[in-house]
Amino acid sequence: MSEVRRYHAGLVFLHWLMALMISVALFMGSTALESMANSDPAKVGALRGHMTVGLLIGVLLVSRLITRLSTQHPPHATTGMVWADRLAPLAHWALYGLVALMVASGIGMALAFDLPAVVFQGQGVLPEDFHVAPARLVHGVVAKLLMLTIVAHVVAALFHQLVRKDRLLSRMGFGSRR
Repeated sequence: MSEVRRYHAGLVFLHWLMALMISVALFMGSTALESMANSDPAKVGALRGHMTVGLLIGVLLVSRLITRLSTQHPPHATTGMVWADRLAPLAHWALYGLVALMVASGIGMALAFDLPAVVFQGQGVLPEDFHVAPARLVHGVVAKLLMLTIVAHVVAALFHQLVRKDRLLSRMGFGSRR
């Protein structure tokens, strides 16, 4: 059996869909939601969108992990730098872990403030300040770590593509796997 050159189509689809959704959620959380006062009536709608996307990301993450663990992968790419080659698998698993922590801390914050009732059922009001909940601190710190890890991931992919010219990005594209 020949070795695969590309990731499974389901994994590729989930990668790009999640990349888009995570980018939207991080942007929304760090710009619109952060700057809106909790007394602003528009915040409930913004939270509804953010929470819905966050829950979808959680479902997709589980699906992606199942697909990743049950399909063949191309061989590990090398950078020519031993330290970077050892760091790459850790960085990939860190992305999974950080996304899982974002979803978990978001759920924790939602439960701490009974946000499902406020946001989806219109019962009650938003708290004066979310920052009093430990889950909010975790959510904010993990968001920053996730953004940094994503930037490192993109820089590494561009290094492979533009400097090493090893066509690494084609592995996360659609087409024949062999």
